[in-house]
Amino acid sequence: MKVRVRFAPSPTGPLHIGGVRTALYNYLFAKQNGGDMILRIEDTDSNRFVPGAEAYIEESLVWLGIKIDEGVKQGGPHAPYRQSERKDIYRKYVDQLLNDDKAYIAFDTPEELDAKRNEIKNFQYDASTRGMMQNSLTLSAEEVQSRINEGKQYVVRIKIEPNEEVHVQDLIRGEVVINSSILDDKVLFKSADNLPTYHLANVVDDHLMEISHVIRGEEWLPSAPLHVLLYRALGWEDSMPQFAHLPLLLKPDGNGKLSKRDGDRLGFPVFPLEWKDPKTGDISSGYRETGYEPEAVINFLALLGWHAGSDQEIFSMEELIKEFSMERCSKSGAKFDFEKGKWFNHQYLQLKPIEELAAKFKTILAEKGVEATNETISNVIVLMRERINFISELWDTTSYFFIAPTSYDEKSVQKRWKPFTAQQLTELSVFIETLDNFVTDKADSEAKVMEWIATREYKTGDVMNAFRIALVGESKGPHIFDLTAIIGKEETLNRVQRAIDTIKL
Repeated sequence: MKVRVRFAPSPTGPLHIGGVRTALYNYLFAKQNGGDMILRIEDTDSNRFVPGAEAYIEESLVWLGIKIDEGVKQGGPHAPYRQSERKDIYRKYVDQLLNDDKAYIAFDTPEELDAKRNEIKNFQYDASTRGMMQNSLTLSAEEVQSRINEGKQYVVRIKIEPNEEVHVQDLIRGEVVINSSILDDKVLFKSADNLPTYHLANVVDDHLMEISHVIRGEEWLPSAPLHVLLYRALGWEDSMPQFAHLPLLLKPDGNGKLSKRDGDRLGFPVFPLEWKDPKTGDISSGYRETGYEPEAVINFLALLGWHAGSDQEIFSMEELIKEFSMERCSKSGAKFDFEKGKWFNHQYLQLKPIEELAAKFKTILAEKGVEATNETISNVIVLMRERINFISELWDTTSYFFIAPTSYDEKSVQKRWKPFTAQQLTELSVFIETLDNFVTDKADSEAKVMEWIATREYKTGDVMNAFRIALVGESKGPHIFDLTAIIGKEETLNRVQRAIDTIKL
């Protein structure tokens, strides 16, 4: 059987980073095995539908490089791929379950269910309680049909027989055995919107779309026995897909499932792209807009719940496809180390072509009203990219390459600017004027300046620390002669003179 996997999100809001990891693991597994990746939109819960969420999901996957073989946009032999457009398909299987006595119709109102919950502690709609409820097992066939004809709303529930051992084979967790007595008669279909619930739609679609492996989050493990029973009830047990339930993404401290609140509290995104809530207008940050490279996000997520079996940490998508295996997926949750995510982004920035980074930084410079040649921008990035995690940090890290300081850090001045500094820098400027190769030969210029300082019997620290303040405005920055080579001799001398004129002790 050809490997076919599906990522089946609900369009109820932005795609959580945990959902992204689920999509990634599905994709890696499919591509490693020469299989197909299907994107199915599970929008059967009409009350929770959020406009724009489906487009957001699709855009997120495109940005991350997770390529879809079949889906709403791509089409395919099993269309439609949006569940709300498959109503007629599901009705057939609802009727089959009813006719085979594997399901029944229930008319209980929300008020009646609440009353029963108040009456019976830990009430569950199952074999022990269904006989006291308003359903087709307790009502005559004529009464059931009469209520349906009157337009009474109803649901269809699966009929689970008690005291049966249900075996779920999981590729990550091994065999999981559940006694059916702890399962309730889950709702499979609602007449209110003529749509199935997730459970029935998911099983029917996976069967009809020939899904070979269901790879999903650990939160769905409690539903797996129900799904096994549904496959059995529909006569599809022999072609049932294999299951793999992925470990949860945990809060950075490991205490509970990662949530948007954790990101808001600690200052990191939990969504791939920025999301604007259509109801409230609230904006949630995204990895793309924060400045993460998509390859870094993929690499970071891949190692949250899976280990490579080696010390290698940097993987391209092609390498991940080659190395990925369910056997090395963890059973326990993975702490979301957002600082490690920054580290990955830093690593990928070092691997990016300079031209690509320069083009992005040029846009930032234009927003600051700064014009610079491509050569200058590239030289600055080559010199400074080791110091940044994000392209957006380049401006704060390198602004002094493009704009001369107009003020000087007070603490740096107090510590490094002495009563004799102005005189020493004036003399240094005169000497630099004599150096024809001051910009073109950094090593020779540095050697000559160091020799000049020694000849004058000045302290190197006194001269060079003050020189840095004059050029940068504070005690930071790269090697002095790397800086002067980029800003040039004339600008170097202008900055030194401005500092001499401005800084007064």
